[in-house]
Amino acid sequence: MQEDSSRSPSYTVTCEDYVHVVEFSPFTSGTSASLLAYGGNQYVVVGTCLFQEEDMEVEGVEFNVLRAFHHELRVDALAWSPESRLDRIPTIRFCTAAADRKLRLLTSDLQDRHEVKVMEGHTSYINHLVFEPTEGKQIASVSDDHTCRVWDLDGNESSTLRLRSPGISVCWHPEEAFKLMVAEKKGTIRFYDLVTQQAILSLDCDQAPLMSADWCLTNTIKVGAVAGSDWLIWDITRSSYPQEKRPAHRDKARLFKWSRVNENLFATTGCPGKISSQLLIHHLGHPQPVTVGSAAVGSGLSWHRTLPLCVIGGDRKLCFWMTEM
Repeated sequence: MQEDSSRSPSYTVTCEDYVHVVEFSPFTSGTSASLLAYGGNQYVVVGTCLFQEEDMEVEGVEFNVLRAFHHELRVDALAWSPESRLDRIPTIRFCTAAADRKLRLLTSDLQDRHEVKVMEGHTSYINHLVFEPTEGKQIASVSDDHTCRVWDLDGNESSTLRLRSPGISVCWHPEEAFKLMVAEKKGTIRFYDLVTQQAILSLDCDQAPLMSADWCLTNTIKVGAVAGSDWLIWDITRSSYPQEKRPAHRDKARLFKWSRVNENLFATTGCPGKISSQLLIHHLGHPQPVTVGSAAVGSGLSWHRTLPLCVIGGDRKLCFWMTEM
């Protein structure tokens, strides 16, 4: 476990408030820039990012705010809709979760039209949510209430999957709209068929609590997670037990996210410490992390759609790390 040789961020963007969640849109914006949203106490800011690796005329990073949205409470989780685009008729659509156990679907044309649809049903804290990635007409969310719920955009529940412990992560298959991965705190990851609402496969962590899990969307036989202070990787065609497992963070690990451009690249964060949160970027071919970073009271973790670059939020700033491939 590397502790000290911490690398400062490749780029930073200053924000007006503490950033609790940050998400790159995993979908094309229809322009050369990427959509990025970050949120915190009673606000969400949506903007575009362009990096010097993408455009020679940019120095470092160019961040343009498109709109700041008022949000009744602190934003605890956020997911982008594939319907968000900036070409033709600009549309921004994303969904948030907050401590009042409600989802809020926000839609804006960045001019006059601005709609908020509140979705109620969960009876405890919502940990994660995701849009169906092909058309964006459904949202899945997981909660401490031991359910995964699938909603349409009018806020109706189309299905409810009963879990055996709190749901902590949910991922949708990139092409097969009826396949969902749900990770549970007690250490089980299940894949569901939404047509039959039955589990078709399960993976076992062999340790709890499981804090975060992610499906590798560039190679869907790979699943990764963090539990305790370890990261774990499965090959779902081989075994229900992890193929690889390594200690990562001195304290407990908090988040696991696969890169969107390289199936061997992933990032983990440590639980926020008193001063800073550790970010580790790992490559499956390397025994040690390829990048070690940290951010003051860091929170959230997201990878760029086309670059080996990830972001975490922090105290009035966004911190971006570029990884050499």
